[in-house]
Order: sequence, then structure tokens, then C-alpha cells
Amino acid sequence: MFLITIFIIIFYLVYHLYQHIFRTNSVNSNDKYILVTGCDSGIGHALAIELDQQGFNIFAGVLIQDNAVLLKKQLSSKATVFRLDITKPEDIDTAYSLVKNTTNNLYAIVNNAGILTHGCIDWTSMETMRKVMNVNFFGHVAMTKKFLSLLISKSDSRVINVVSAAGFFSFPNTSAYSASKYALKSFSDCLRREMAPWNLHVSVIEPGALRTPMMEGYENTLRNIWNGLSIDVQERWGINYLNNIITTATNSRFMINADNPSRVVGAIKHAVMNHKPHSHYRPGWQGKVIFYILYLSPVWLSDKLLAKALNFVPSGVQHQLLD
Repeated sequence: MFLITIFIIIFYLVYHLYQHIFRTNSVNSNDKYILVTGCDSGIGHALAIELDQQGFNIFAGVLIQDNAVLLKKQLSSKATVFRLDITKPEDIDTAYSLVKNTTNNLYAIVNNAGILTHGCIDWTSMETMRKVMNVNFFGHVAMTKKFLSLLISKSDSRVINVVSAAGFFSFPNTSAYSASKYALKSFSDCLRREMAPWNLHVSVIEPGALRTPMMEGYENTLRNIWNGLSIDVQERWGINYLNNIITTATNSRFMINADNPSRVVGAIKHAVMNHKPHSHYRPGWQGKVIFYILYLSPVWLSDKLLAKALNFVPSGVQHQLLD
């Protein structure tokens, strides 16, 4: 294991040294149009501002109208801010008409909108599963398919999907979110390979935990889910199990040292502006650690590490042992 870790570190350093030496030039932002979803706050909000300052013509989709007013004040007159719910076909059609009436060539789409939830599979309703999948997967698929003709009207366009480290490694208590991100990653890989003849670049962004509004209120989210569970499910797991999950997660290095969202903005900016964008970006330390240590490890080892970190037993199992 020690030799594998040393090899991974050496490979990582050599790879990034190569990238530093053989840098490619940035594209010219002149007359290039980019559509960004999920610009209400966090990464999407910061990205719209950054790309606007770089000279791109931005279409920024927001879910809440008040956020649209705030964002407009921070963007140049070239930018267009509009309401967009990516789960509603009528909103997507309206967005398409808005873009099509402005340009026949869409340079890039950044599928950034998303929602986050937590909780064991046994705690997660089918309604929640479908809601998360609709936003984090089907909405992005619908957006990409709708705008594909405008994207491939010129060579060298881009689709950039904000996925997550949860898209290649699933932690316990993240089933709905992880499943949606796995699906989006798979979709992105297929799209990249299928659209290669058109030279459509497809990049996925795979960060770990970030200091964004989505990560705030972790404890409240779990307790609200718990309070909505049936008595038999609560008895099966026990309040101590819930408390242990919350304590372990909030005190973990992943949560305490969550990465700065600016790293993700920088990765997306590279995917937008570089002549040779990467197919996968893992900005920040967490995405890299999860990939190299947990994802590349044998399954038995990663499972053992997680079991050791989550070393508490549900009430139902304790009762079985006593019986």
C-alpha cells in the first residue's frame, strides 16, 4: 500500500509538471455565447460573473426571480439573466428560443444546477429520489439534448457538467445524490465519445465537499428527514445512530476542511477557455484524495476504511444480537 501511494504521488506530480510546461493558449472570448444554469448562488453565480468579466456573452439561468435581480446588477449589459427551472420542459423551450433568437452558435453550456440531500436509503422516500434525479440528471440531459444542435453548429464547442466525487465513489447516507451524479457522469462519458466527430468537448467537474450554501444546514436536513420517518424505521435505526452520523460527519476533515468553491470556478474556467480542455477535473484536495485513495483502492479496503469511520450499530442490529 505504501509503494502504491508513492507511485500515485509521483504520477500526480509528473502529470501536473507536464501540464505546467506544455500549457495551451486560451480561446478568444469574442462573440462566444455561454449558457450557465444554477446561477442563483455559489458556483454558478460566481462563474457567471467570472466569465462575463472575461468577455463572454453569458446566458445565466436562475430559479428564483429575486436572485435574477441581484445577479443582473453584477453583470455587464451583454449578459442575459432569465428564470430557468431545468425540470420544466416549457422553461427549457423558452430558454432555447431566447438563445436561438440571439445566436445560432452556442459555444458552451455549463450544467451546474443541482440539489443535495442526505440520509440512508431506508430513510429516503421515492419522492425524494425522483426529485433529486430530476434536477441532477434528467434536467441536465434535457438541457443538453435541447441545445445540442446549437453546440455542434461550430467545431470546438463545449459541454461542462458539474458532477461530484460522489459521481465515482459513493459514501453512505448519500444514495439519492450519488446515484444522480453517477448517472450524469455516465451520460457525460457517452456524450463525449459519441460527439467526438463534431469535436464537441465534454468535461465533468468532480470536486469533494465544498463551502457552499448546499452544504450548510447538514444537521438540520438530517433531523428533518428523521422526524418525517415512520416509527418502525426510527426504531430500526435508533436516535443514537442518527446522532452518531451527525457528529461523525460534522467533525470529519471533509466537512471541517471543505474546499473553496473558487477552485471549482477555476476548473470550469479552464474547461471553457482552454483549447485542450480535460475530460475530468478534480479541483481541490478532496476530489483527488477520494479518487486516488478510496476509488482506486480494492473494494474490500475502501469498505473497511468506511466501516471503521462509521463504527456504530443500528438499534435493530443491537436487538438481534441480544436475542
